[in-house]
Amino acid sequence: MSDRIALTDVAAYAQRVEAMGYDTLHVPETIHDGMMVSLLALAATTRLRVTSSVVLAFVRSPMLVAYTAWDLALMSGGRFELGLGSQIKQNIEGRYSMPWSDPVSRMREYVESLRAIWHTFATGEPLHYEGEHYRFTRLQPFFNPGDHGPGAPHIWLGGVNEKICSLGGSHADGFVTHPTNSNPRYLAEFCLPRLDAAAAEAGRARPRVITGSMFVTGRTNADVVASREHHRGILGFLYSTPAYRRSLELNGWGDLGERLQRMTREGSWDQLSTLITDEVLDVLVPQSAWADLASTVDEWFAGLVDGVMLPVPTDPADDDEFAEVIRAVRSRGAAPI
Repeated sequence: MSDRIALTDVAAYAQRVEAMGYDTLHVPETIHDGMMVSLLALAATTRLRVTSSVVLAFVRSPMLVAYTAWDLALMSGGRFELGLGSQIKQNIEGRYSMPWSDPVSRMREYVESLRAIWHTFATGEPLHYEGEHYRFTRLQPFFNPGDHGPGAPHIWLGGVNEKICSLGGSHADGFVTHPTNSNPRYLAEFCLPRLDAAAAEAGRARPRVITGSMFVTGRTNADVVASREHHRGILGFLYSTPAYRRSLELNGWGDLGERLQRMTREGSWDQLSTLITDEVLDVLVPQSAWADLASTVDEWFAGLVDGVMLPVPTDPADDDEFAEVIRAVRSRGAAPI
C-alpha cells in the first residue's frame, strides 16, 4: 500500500485490493498513523487481512499498542496482524523526540510486554512484566477489556541485520524482510539461517517469512523501463542509510553505501540514483512485465519464503488483468501478500 494515499481513499483502495484477490494489505507508517489506516481498511473489507507494516514501536507505549491491536482484532474478526518496527536512532530522537536505547533488546521486551498484557486481557490474571526497558505491574479490572474471542493478534517483525533476524526467529509469528534486503542471496545466506537457528534454540518453528522485495514491473515493456528508473531512485535513497547495506556488502559493493551517504551529507539528494548501476538493479530487484511475473517470482523466491508483496496497479482499469497475474503467482505456490 502506498504511504501517500489520502485517508479518504483508504476504504476504496482496500476494497480494490480485496477484489483482486490479495491475501493481505500491508499498511506502512510514514505520513499517516499506521493503526488509523489499518482501522479504515479493516472496516471497509470482509476477507482481507491487514498488517501494519510497520508501526513504530518505540514512539508508543506497549500498553497503548496492546489496546489498539486488541480492538482491531476484535472488530475485524481476527483479520488484523501487528507488524512492529524500530526505525533508526536519528528519527526516533530527532523526528519524534523520544528516547533511544539498544533496539533489539528493547524490541524483545516490547514483544514480551505485549504478550503479557494480552494474556491478562484474556485471562484476568494479574499483569506482571519487568524488564530493563519496560515494566508493567498494574491493570485494574476496570481497565481490562476482557477476552474477545479472536485471540491476540499475530506479531510480525522486520529488519535487516543479524540480531533482529535472530529476534524474529525466537519471538515473532512472522518476519518481513526490508525492500533493500530481500534478494535470494541475502535470504539464503544471511536471513533465513539466523531465523532458523534462533527458532530452534527457542524450541519453536521458524516464523512465516514474507519477502518485502521491490518489483520492477508493469503491463508493458515500456512500463518496466519506467519502473526501473523509479526504483533506481528509491534504492539510491534507501542505501544511503548504513543499516540497510547488508546486501551491498554481500555482493562486494560496500563502498556504494558510503558514497551515497556522503552525497546526502552534501545535500545532493537528486543525484543519488546516478550511483545505482544496472548491475545493482539486476542483482537486487526482480524485473519483468506482468505476463512473466509469475515465473519471475518463482525463479527468485521459490523455496525461500512463504509469500511476496506484489505491487498494486496504478490504474484501477488494470485490476482485472492483474487479478490474473495474482492467480498465476498463487498457482505456483507463492501466495501474493
